[in-house]
Amino acid sequence: MSDERTFVIIGASLAGGKAAETLRDEGFTGRVVLVGEETEPPYERPPLSKGYLTGSEPREKAFLHDEQWWADHDIDLRLGRRATMLDPAAHTVTLDGYEELRYDKLLLATGSRVRTLNVPGHDLSDVRYLRTIDEADALRARLSGGATRVVVVGAGWIGLEVAAAARGYGAQVTVVELDQLPLRRVLGDEVATLYRDLHVAHGVEFRFGAGVREFAAEGGRLRAVVLTDGSELPADLAVVGIGITPNTELAVAAGLTVENGIVTDASLRTSDPDIYACGDVACTPNTVAGRRIRVEHWSNALNGGPAAARAMLGQDVTFDRVPYFYTDQYDLGMEYSGWVEPGGYQRVVFRGDPALVDGKVPGYLVFWLDADSRVRAGMNVNIWDQTDTIRSLVAAGRPVDPDRLADPSVQLTEVTQG
Repeated sequence: MSDERTFVIIGASLAGGKAAETLRDEGFTGRVVLVGEETEPPYERPPLSKGYLTGSEPREKAFLHDEQWWADHDIDLRLGRRATMLDPAAHTVTLDGYEELRYDKLLLATGSRVRTLNVPGHDLSDVRYLRTIDEADALRARLSGGATRVVVVGAGWIGLEVAAAARGYGAQVTVVELDQLPLRRVLGDEVATLYRDLHVAHGVEFRFGAGVREFAAEGGRLRAVVLTDGSELPADLAVVGIGITPNTELAVAAGLTVENGIVTDASLRTSDPDIYACGDVACTPNTVAGRRIRVEHWSNALNGGPAAARAMLGQDVTFDRVPYFYTDQYDLGMEYSGWVEPGGYQRVVFRGDPALVDGKVPGYLVFWLDADSRVRAGMNVNIWDQTDTIRSLVAAGRPVDPDRLADPSVQLTEVTQG
């Protein structure tokens, strides 16, 4: 007997794409409509600032599946379409202001958009952002085509990965950051210093405690980035990476509960029983954090989409994973598991010496401990067999012996107290 229900997914992102894939994997035979504003089928975003941008990976590797796959699995893929209105009472969503779709269950995987820097010259073609694969195409073309003086605004993950890629193409790179260290709000002073030193060792210059006043042009092209102190950084390309904002407008207008994202329960159900949310846009309960949080990383989309799909099918789902993200910069590969807010740790414990050796990054681990010596987060750098163990330490929430934690001769499974 065929299923007559229609499940609509707004957001043909990694999260939305994985949700559609999972619906079919779980045997759902009803109608699946996957709607995306971009004209490309679902893809993963990490390669955009990592392998694809550096030139080490082909463009095709970013895609979840080729376009034919979606047709073969009877998924109605609507690309280049925008959801403009959501009516929960009528169970309808309107596309592009005119086409109305009725749904039985709806998933909002609307993701996020870049924060923009609205200063004079912001609309110059040489001022770039990096969120979509089209933007990655354009940025890669500029870097490989000989952009020689690059200014990166923002020393977060995207900014630092772009800086590393630009150095790989031989560009002169300056990073402008309002804070005093890169990634300081995420990693704290002790580890943020290591990332500063890594980039300095590769020839990157930093301008800390500085903002941008203007993108100065000459003949319609970027000439310099003017800082708030009046100094000028000569540039032929600027890349802005100052964070993202969740796309909650559809949910707000529909009357769903929104607070730092679309609020969901542990099964990713919103305040409306037939509407779910996942990925960047969802604010979900998390045991490690001790409250609802919104996680803006690949792993959350990869795992949240399938969890939401199963919940839409009526399965008993609890989505409560230890937050995870990773980065690749130069010869540094890192995985981070856990959640630490600014000032939310008591001490940092290193297992191994993080100092550069002949300019190379060694293998080491880092742990952030709270006042009760519980591991709130852990990071493995150039070591690839410890992530699951670190995740288990974070999830357990048990006090550890800091000295044993720092001792490489002691197994990580044997560092807890008592």
